[in-house]
Amino acid sequence: MSYLIPLFLLFSLYSFAVDWIDGKKPQAIKLEGKEGAKLDGTAWSSDESLGKVSMIFYVDPDVKDKNDKLGDALAAKKYSKDKINFYGIINMAATWMPNFILNEALKQKQKKYTETIYVKDFTKKLVKEWSLPDDESNVLLFDREGKLLWHKFGLVEESEIPKVLELIEKNF
Repeated sequence: MSYLIPLFLLFSLYSFAVDWIDGKKPQAIKLEGKEGAKLDGTAWSSDESLGKVSMIFYVDPDVKDKNDKLGDALAAKKYSKDKINFYGIINMAATWMPNFILNEALKQKQKKYTETIYVKDFTKKLVKEWSLPDDESNVLLFDREGKLLWHKFGLVEESEIPKVLELIEKNF
């Protein structure tokens, strides 16, 4: 009978996991203080993009360039900031690299992708509360109401990029 307790705990943990199903809106999440923040130190909330399409890149710094082809395709489109927000949320706890090195890498990324709002997650909050894969490059696309339009955990294939661009433009 004692073997049932760990099994029950395992299943109860998964009951809080987010089901990444298109059309669903995940719970609001906020990064502030010791948990994380934008590069300028202000709090970030997943609800701050309501009213616009939004794309979140939630990235382990060790695979920071994995989805640059998608990032380059988005940058080339030069979408209006009135219609879409891009977020690069860095899973700072997923790497061995010290924060001062990560901060320099973020400055370089900010120069390359000027329209992206960069956010630091020091405690893996999105891994824990949104059940995002750890140690990976995750891409989430939301409509103006915050409902999931599309997601990819891992490498976005070149053949998928036109579909992503079409979804963005269709949902402005």
